[in-house]
Amino acid sequence: MNRLLFAALALALAACSEPPPPPKPAAPAPKAAEAPKPPPAPAAETKPEPPKPDPNKELAAKVKNVLEAPESKLPSGAIDVTSKDGRVTLWGAVATEAQRARAAQIARKVEGVTGVDNQLKVVRGS
Repeated sequence: MNRLLFAALALALAACSEPPPPPKPAAPAPKAAEAPKPPPAPAAETKPEPPKPDPNKELAAKVKNVLEAPESKLPSGAIDVTSKDGRVTLWGAVATEAQRARAAQIARKVEGVTGVDNQLKVVRGS
């Protein structure tokens, strides 16, 4: 009877215990014909585009250079130039009305100038 009791107790314990975990699936073997993949190429770096020159500033500088040239016969550095959409404005002071008119005439001949606003003032002795 002891044996029967011992066998029943062993069966009861076996039934109450957790089942063993299922076996893990085996990892697939690498295929011999498949070569390892190369690492991906780094993405091409896009460099920021350098700022585009301001056409208004370029035109104003071009006119100023022509006005300051020795052949213009105008006072050097006495005339400032601004530009907007091809129209230039002359600022500053000159000694005579002839210099004022000559500055506007020279500015009109510069390529890209569509009009001249002559704000030069005639100041004797300047």
